[in-house]
Amino acid sequence: MDEALLRSLTPGVLTVLVRRGADFAAAEDAVQDALVEALRTWASDPPRDAKAWLITVAWRKFLDTTRADTARRRREDRVEEEPAPGPAPAVDDTLQLYFLCAHPSLTPASAVALTLRAVGGLTTRQIAGAYLVPEATMAQRISRAKRTVSGVRFDRPGDVATVLRVLYLVFNEGYSGDVDLAAEAIRLTRQLAASIDHPEVAGLLALMLLHHARRAARTAPDGSLVPLAEQDRGRWDTALIAEGIGILQAALARDRLGEFQAQAAIAALHADAPTAGETDWVQIVEWYDELALLTDSPVVRLNRAVAVGEADGPRAGLAALAALDPSLPRHTAVAAYLHERDGDPATAARLYAEAAHAAPNLAERDHLTRQAARLNSRRSQ
Repeated sequence: MDEALLRSLTPGVLTVLVRRGADFAAAEDAVQDALVEALRTWASDPPRDAKAWLITVAWRKFLDTTRADTARRRREDRVEEEPAPGPAPAVDDTLQLYFLCAHPSLTPASAVALTLRAVGGLTTRQIAGAYLVPEATMAQRISRAKRTVSGVRFDRPGDVATVLRVLYLVFNEGYSGDVDLAAEAIRLTRQLAASIDHPEVAGLLALMLLHHARRAARTAPDGSLVPLAEQDRGRWDTALIAEGIGILQAALARDRLGEFQAQAAIAALHADAPTAGETDWVQIVEWYDELALLTDSPVVRLNRAVAVGEADGPRAGLAALAALDPSLPRHTAVAAYLHERDGDPATAARLYAEAAHAAPNLAERDHLTRQAARLNSRRSQ
């Protein structure tokens, strides 16, 4: 059983059901039931057309559920005839489904959360981490979003900004999390850029390409994280860097700056530097200032504190950090780094150890633990 095939077909099957009048929550349940049936039967009796089989079975399960629910009898009369099995068009409906989930009846935050869960394949815990909220809070938000769109016909797609936010978060989870979704996010953003002439779409695509270009150098052979300053820049993908910078320059020339263009500009400055020591940190701080005006994000201000520490010295970075909430994710790790650069290894080691306990994933936890051990080892010599 090819589970990757099932995963790739799921968005298209879900799109067909909602087009045919199924409300989103019921359609999602029906598709999940069809996937379970496929896992049970395909090993011994694989279908000739996998997508058509899933559409047929999911639609049948949706109809069965609808007929059994007396509260939905009125809508049952409006559903279409069961589609006959047969070849289905080999089209990719994923991007369209992103737009459908960004429904005008939902707030942007709820639309993003629902799409990440239903289409992006992220867990509630991963989505909560991206939003910096407790998992229980995010679970309630997703449940409310499902109730809001229950019974709503998905014939009014949402706006581009919401879809961009979803793609950005999917890429971030794929780039640094446990599920590899980065390539899929880039593929969908390329499709969007080809169909919509929008500088922020171009900015997001450039940002993804510039980050993805460094991916091979981000981990050592043993899987441990390699900080940006220590990465082997010869392993960076220069073709992706050139493409990303070209796309970014064309977007910036339109003089409609947005947050993704600003982030891409920061990534481009890192990519342009032949060595870590030649990084133009002064310009990076300036771009973070622009980004803070656009987003007022605490994460942006945290990253800006690191840049200030590089441009103006660790004391200046610590001063910028002091203005931020200490409970902010990775705040302690940044403080540890700046204290180490300021010549205070004892404080840095303690903070690295504290940061390791709060790390969002195993790779980051191991990296921070090694940093603390490295400094403690030097102090004991």
